Amino acid sequence: MIDDVLIIRKARFKDAAGIARVHVATWQSAYKGLLPDLFLKSLSVEEKIVKWEDILSKPEVHGESLVAEIDRRIVGFCMVGKCRDEDMKGDVGELWGIYVDKDFAGEGIGTDLHDQGMSILKDEGFNRATLWVLVSNEVARKWYESKGWRVEGKTKKDRRGDVELSEMRYVMGL
Repeated sequence: MIDDVLIIRKARFKDAAGIARVHVATWQSAYKGLLPDLFLKSLSVEEKIVKWEDILSKPEVHGESLVAEIDRRIVGFCMVGKCRDEDMKGDVGELWGIYVDKDFAGEGIGTDLHDQGMSILKDEGFNRATLWVLVSNEVARKWYESKGWRVEGKTKKDRRGDVELSEMRYVMGL
């Protein structure tokens, strides 16, 4: 149970290191057994810090980022923005990513991030939203489905270095 106060707020440039730490750690725990161990071990917090500094310095390109913070420590984050899929219309937003530190899983932080992210998309005038999930990630798929997301049917292959990711698209009305 969370004893300290949870704060969800817009991410700032200075949050890059905290977000990068959560990003790498959650990939390494959530995707263990789903992606090659060598690939997961190769993920670098330092490289992610550089990526997140770029993301946070250009929100008009990279969408809105939120962080979940407990006692000034970032324990989760979420990114939302305009849908990047060419086959979707301009009224469709996208949940680009949502991650919560494994030590805080099951405490409702992911739900809070999700709900605030969906509120941002709705406030920005989007009528629907999409997200991409690893086909093999049953835990995430069930969690998204519990939030009202439904499998849309489109799949894609995405490459991260030498690793190919098989993903499926989900949709939700806002």
